[in-house]
Amino acid sequence: MIYTVTFNPALDYVVRLGSFALGAVNRAGEEQLQLGGKGINVSCVLGQLGFESVALGFTAGFTGEALEGLLARWPGVRPDFIRLPAGLTRINVKIKAGAETEINGRGPAIPPDALERLFQKLERLAAGDVLVLAGSIPAALPADVYRRVLARLAPRGVLCVVDAAGEALAQVLEHQPFLIKPNRQELEELAGRPLAGDRALADAARRLQEQGARNVLVSLAGEGALLLDEGGGVHRQPAFSGRVKNSVGAGDSMVAGFVAGWLEKGDGAWALRLGAACGGATAFSDTLATRAQIDALLGR
Repeated sequence: MIYTVTFNPALDYVVRLGSFALGAVNRAGEEQLQLGGKGINVSCVLGQLGFESVALGFTAGFTGEALEGLLARWPGVRPDFIRLPAGLTRINVKIKAGAETEINGRGPAIPPDALERLFQKLERLAAGDVLVLAGSIPAALPADVYRRVLARLAPRGVLCVVDAAGEALAQVLEHQPFLIKPNRQELEELAGRPLAGDRALADAARRLQEQGARNVLVSLAGEGALLLDEGGGVHRQPAFSGRVKNSVGAGDSMVAGFVAGWLEKGDGAWALRLGAACGGATAFSDTLATRAQIDALLGR
């Protein structure tokens, strides 16, 4: 089974308008309410690819109830959130008026006993299960919470996928995560220098492998993606062509596609191509990728 963890999920209120003026009344031309949170995005795209997953995390208040209700309608996703006693699941405002402007909520406080309940849920995972940890760590949680999760589960043979940045990513390498997915900026931050060209990117990714990561997937936005697999292979995937409508969730969709592709065939090149197709399909859509959109890109 695949499990995803989203510590701070959200409802995304997406507003589209022709122009946006600060300090004035702006009227929406179109509005949507979407699910938000990196782990949730991964679960939703996995469902489109025919893979079931359990979505773990924390929700609170009436906004949390709305989020769980919306998520329960997605094919292949089983919500299993911990309800918090106080606060509200956050609402993120996404203003799309030529450029994208975001106002992200803080989310509820997560007390220590709620985190322990999450650890208890994770105890059910066994060898061969996949766990996806994605996104930033809320201030209410220990900064090393990802490391603590991997320390418990990686020795059992759980395939741990980590999509995080900075110290949160660096801390998990010693526990040999199955996959990490830094983008160019995150990889440069870990390397401590700018990285120009595929060779420099591959060298920096290889150092992360030397520190413990089994597979390193580097997302490069409009330049595609680069994969260093655990067998020593280096794979380069150009970006699919199309008009970008929405950058939110594209990286999460890539993670979902890679996991699905790897589980299908155990082949890094295929997993990379499917991941790139999923990321592109989301970027070219107003919402997360559908199976039809993914298949259309793969057919090119």
